Amino acid sequence: MEPGQPGPHGKPERADRKLTPRKFYKAEDEAAFTEASPTHTPQTRHPAYRLAYRDVDFLLRDDLRPVRFQLELLKAETMLEEAGVGSTLVIYGSARIPSPEKAEELMANADSDPRGRKVVENLVAKAKYYDEARRLAFMASSCAIIEEGQRQFVVTSGGGPAIMEAANRGAAEAGAESIGLNIVLPHEQAPNEYVTPRLSFQFHYFALRKMHFLLRARAVAVFPGGFGTFDEFFELITLIQTGKMKPIPIFLFGKEFWNKVVNFDAIADEGVISRDDLDLFRMVDTAEEAWERIVKFYELSCPTAMPDPGRLAAE
Repeated sequence: MEPGQPGPHGKPERADRKLTPRKFYKAEDEAAFTEASPTHTPQTRHPAYRLAYRDVDFLLRDDLRPVRFQLELLKAETMLEEAGVGSTLVIYGSARIPSPEKAEELMANADSDPRGRKVVENLVAKAKYYDEARRLAFMASSCAIIEEGQRQFVVTSGGGPAIMEAANRGAAEAGAESIGLNIVLPHEQAPNEYVTPRLSFQFHYFALRKMHFLLRARAVAVFPGGFGTFDEFFELITLIQTGKMKPIPIFLFGKEFWNKVVNFDAIADEGVISRDDLDLFRMVDTAEEAWERIVKFYELSCPTAMPDPGRLAAE
């Protein structure tokens, strides 16, 4: 056929004859073609005939796990890149520590059993860390650092309640976007209301979720928490200890808590870690102390003293 002559379906549109537009249909267009097809036969109705990327039953097969790994890595990575997120401040912590506003209610509904009531009292005593997480997130978000066209120190949490909520709340009070990395659990765990909707992600695999926590992390604040928090913290310091990840500022908030629940000195005394490994992190009690050290570490031109976000919200 001579160039410029019409094809079997007639003369192509002028736009189709230009060099730049794509010549293949998009996957979504072809999916629409198949769904709009009037042909209904035993062959077209059988699952085998579905387009692979539209076949959920196929994608959920055990042997497609490597593909699902790729999808969980790629989806969040692509959307964070499109959102211009260059680096993050990650905030880990318990899903059970109440905000100061909810602490009184928690005490009022405490179990009459002495042991149960003591547990509630311990949680209520940690409500101060909700405020510290909120303040730290507010400080980082207020600084609004832009480098190479990307936003730096975007606050990132696990997307859930308590300390996680405090992190996203502090960012929201500074007028900034923040990230929530939720995980599918047998009991419901919905994103807290302060996570930026377009940066709210849900994961099936803990491994991929933890990878996204650290891919852009430039500082990590670890507040009192349980098994999940311990898992995230120890994996982080293991990556740095073994040289798989470059050192970044890591803060354990709450010296009293951490010295009580983990005897770091004893681990070093036993010889199973080096004494120098204890320098991989620093214990702090206030947001100001942590943020000041982050500013110094990266030589940022950001203030280290800022107004309380709670007071600003009240005004």
